[in-house]
Amino acid sequence: MDSGDRWQHTTVLLAEAIDSLLTTPDGVYADGTFGRGGHSRALLARLSPNGRLIALDRDPQAVAAATSGATAINDPRFSIHHTRFGALAETLAAQGVSRLDGLLLDLGVSSPQIDNPERGFSFRFDGPLDMRMDPTRGESAADFLARAEERHIAEVIRDHGEERFAVPIAKALVARREGGNPVRTTRELSEVVARAVKTREPGQDPATRTFQGLRIHVNAELEELEQGLNSAVQLLNPSGRLVVISFHSLEDRIVKSFIARESRSEIDRRAPFAPEKPHRLRALGRVKPGDTEVRANPRSRSAVMRVAERTEVPA
Repeated sequence: MDSGDRWQHTTVLLAEAIDSLLTTPDGVYADGTFGRGGHSRALLARLSPNGRLIALDRDPQAVAAATSGATAINDPRFSIHHTRFGALAETLAAQGVSRLDGLLLDLGVSSPQIDNPERGFSFRFDGPLDMRMDPTRGESAADFLARAEERHIAEVIRDHGEERFAVPIAKALVARREGGNPVRTTRELSEVVARAVKTREPGQDPATRTFQGLRIHVNAELEELEQGLNSAVQLLNPSGRLVVISFHSLEDRIVKSFIARESRSEIDRRAPFAPEKPHRLRALGRVKPGDTEVRANPRSRSAVMRVAERTEVPA
C-alpha cells in the first residue's frame, strides 16, 4: 500500500501538546489521530520503557506510514490500529487496556490528505471528488451529491460549512445533476460554487466553505468528535489529560462546550437535596500557535488547542 510518504506534514503545536499531555512517563497514552505520527513520535521519545502508546487512524495510508518502509515505528511500546477514534473504548478493550493517562486528538485533515489530488479534499487540485478519510468505507462526496435531495445538500453546506450561499449552491448542483452531468471532480465542484457564490471574503476561495461542509458530513466528523470526547472522560485516570487541537470554529465550539459542561458540578433538579453530581474535568487552558510557528507553517494559523484534566473520582 502507498503510505503517502511523499506528502509532507508539519505537526502543529508539537511541543505544547506533548508538554500538556504527559503526566507520567510510565503511563498509558492514546493518540486518536496518528496522521504521520509527529505527536506520537515525540511522545514515545519521552516515555519510559514502561510506558505505552496506542495510536488510531481511520486513514489506511497513515497506518501504512506507521507500519512499513522508512517511516515505520518499530517500538514494543507502540501499536497502531486502523479505526476511527470514536471507537476508542472498543479498541483499547481489545488491547486489554481499560484506563488512560492521556488522550490526544489532532482534528481535521492532514497535509498528506490535502495535498494528494487523488483524495479529493482540496479545490487547489483537480481530482476525484472523494473526501473520505477512510477510502475503504462509506460514501464519497461525489456519491452523496449524486443522490441527496437539494434541501439536504443545502443543510450540509450551511451547517457544516457555515456557508450563507448554501441554497443557491445546492440548487446549482442539483440542476447540473438533473441535466445529466453530476459533479464528479473537485474542479467541477469548484466551478459550480464559483458561479453560485456572488461575494466572498478577500483572499478566500469561493469553494472553501462548501468543501469544508461536505468533508465534515462525509466523515461524520462532528459526531465522531462527540463520541471521542465522551469516551475520554470515561477512560481517563484521575489527573489524566485530554488534549484536543481543532482547526475550525465548529470543532472548537464542541470541545469548548464539552469541557465547560464537564467542569461544572450539577444539581439534580428532581432531587434538590441530593449531593451534587461532581464535575469530571478541570479546564487547564487554551493555546494557539505563536508567530514563529505560523510563519513557518501557515496552515497552523487557525489551530486552537484545549487542555483538560480528569478530576479525582470519588470513592
